[in-house]
Amino acid sequence: MAADMAEVDALIQRRLASDVVLINQISHYIISAGGKRIRPMLVLLFARALGFNGPERYELAATVEFIHTATLLHDDVVDESALRRGRETANALFGNAASVLVGDFLYSRAFQMMVSVKRLRVLEVLADATNVIAEGEVLQLMNMHDPDLAVEDYLRVIRYKTAKLFEASARLGAVLAGADSPLEETCASYGRALGTAFQLVDDLLDYEGLSAQMGKNVGDDLREGKPTLPLLVAMERGTAQQRALIRHAIEHGEVEKLPEIIEIVRETGALEATREAARAEASKARECLAALPMSESREALLEFCVRSVDRSS
Repeated sequence: MAADMAEVDALIQRRLASDVVLINQISHYIISAGGKRIRPMLVLLFARALGFNGPERYELAATVEFIHTATLLHDDVVDESALRRGRETANALFGNAASVLVGDFLYSRAFQMMVSVKRLRVLEVLADATNVIAEGEVLQLMNMHDPDLAVEDYLRVIRYKTAKLFEASARLGAVLAGADSPLEETCASYGRALGTAFQLVDDLLDYEGLSAQMGKNVGDDLREGKPTLPLLVAMERGTAQQRALIRHAIEHGEVEKLPEIIEIVRETGALEATREAARAEASKARECLAALPMSESREALLEFCVRSVDRSS
């Protein structure tokens, strides 16, 4: 994907241009931090797997990365995060107000870009996705510090907040290629399952990973009072004393007890249960690829199913 992603990165740099100096500074700062670029790669891989090689694929790959970056800027303000991708967050460096406003700029620039493709279905897909992502953000905010959150409600947030843009990215590749409705839905299902697997592993790594590998601080989810699957499973399986400790930590965002809580999630098998849930989602994604013709792009999409689960960052 190196040559294709170089095209996308060059397009991102061009589309970031603004006459407002602060917009250039912040947007270049966060984009230049890199990241896995999975969403733009999904656009390119599905388009190519289905035989579409037009330049619109680069425009939409850059568009989904802009939308993703806008959500990161807003997320870090809401979560009061200080570290992302191994460096200071934009809000820590430039302030909350500037981060929110530049996030708005990236959203609006993304809409300018998607309009340039001149396809109504593209607009429908991305307008729906950005709306659902916003709902997911609000749902997560409502769930903060709630140790009694049901697993299904937790998964709903993942599907809205994270998996929806994965889904939209995969769907866009099919739309560009002129796929019929059933095939478009199959591609979207792949993205949704892959995105869910990806977020489950992200939540697991907050109790298993190292800050240097993850590019963010271990324990951030606990500090923010997020009741993620490792904690929910640990409370279900733990002793009354362990449940009480986790409950109190979620309610108060208590990172002081993080070493004890990490020990509990390991003892109860909550980490492996979370990774197993991610494997099940990755398996769903893999099954969707049977609808695609054999190609290098299909093989790359299969590899994503493995890499989404077996990773340490």
